[in-house]
Amino acid sequence: MVEYGLLELFLPLIAGLFTTAMIIYSARILTSKTLPDAVLAVDALSVDLVVILAIIALYYRSPLLLIGVIPLAAWVFLLDLIIARYLLKR
Repeated sequence: MVEYGLLELFLPLIAGLFTTAMIIYSARILTSKTLPDAVLAVDALSVDLVVILAIIALYYRSPLLLIGVIPLAAWVFLLDLIIARYLLKR
């Protein structure tokens, strides 16, 4: 069982750290000069978004909020496959 008192104490801090990381990744996407750099930043941004959604689900104690995480993770995996295939052909 999760101790919610400690969890609720640190969730805003963790969410703030992940939000800061998401801002940095967004800046990296906009300033990248190569495709692999941008893909890596999009991957990291997507993983952070998955974590933020999981944090929100924990905060509100609602597992139904995690339903959106599965398609997002699948989209990231598909993006990786498509870009890798493109880079191999090039």
